[in-house]
Amino acid sequence: MNTNDQSITRTIVRRADVAIEVLAQGRGHRIVLLPSLGRAAADFDPIAARLARAGFRVLRPQPRGIGESRGPMSGIDLHDYAADGAAVIAQDGGGAAFVVGHAFGNRVARMLATDRPDLVRAVALVAANVGHAPSPPAVRAAIRASADPSLADGERLAALQFAFFAPGNDAGGWLNGWHPDVLAAQRLAGDRTSREEDYAAGAAPILYLQPDHDPLAHEEDAHEFKRALGDRVTIVVIRDCSHAAVAEQPDAISDALIDYAAALWPRS
Repeated sequence: MNTNDQSITRTIVRRADVAIEVLAQGRGHRIVLLPSLGRAAADFDPIAARLARAGFRVLRPQPRGIGESRGPMSGIDLHDYAADGAAVIAQDGGGAAFVVGHAFGNRVARMLATDRPDLVRAVALVAANVGHAPSPPAVRAAIRASADPSLADGERLAALQFAFFAPGNDAGGWLNGWHPDVLAAQRLAGDRTSREEDYAAGAAPILYLQPDHDPLAHEEDAHEFKRALGDRVTIVVIRDCSHAAVAEQPDAISDALIDYAAALWPRS
């Protein structure tokens, strides 16, 4: 079923001292898209449009500190970010959602599935570092440089190409769209949270979208993850992309998400 309802609505979901701006479009079973470290819901614009056209309702919560989203940025961990996502799903109604996390967002998705399994039908991990150790120091430094507007564009482009983009892919689009304060807060929250806590995503089915050129997460990591968790993990390798996979290969990622979601909710 295709839908012509491509209009994007913006609402605010509130819980305690947190307010989360949510971009929503489409009708049908719900897919939640969680962006990468220090980045916003706009990274998913083409993917969200494709999913909505395919007959799904797409929810994109803006992380705290971006857009109209507000909340404590210190003294928090991944449980807090997961609770933001849970509040969005619960307020929208309609049952458990398919939660998609890109890069840093994958840990939030896995924590959400761990803390609130009642709200998560399945998770998709896009360019996910699922290892038990943080990203290597050189990669972390390149991520910081990528997001630092005080550096020359050439230096930032070199960092982006190293950490985020596969050979031959244009990194220029990601000179914009960074929120350094959000990046710093999210990184601290991730470091405050044991990787064992979110590793398994509870007992949720998992779609693992593995870029073929990712310096943070290699194909062997995906297969080790599947060996650890078994048949509930489905691996799809996305070709010609790196850690910025949603920007490099939005069509291939959309296709994989649509196929997986269609199997989660078969149409009569």
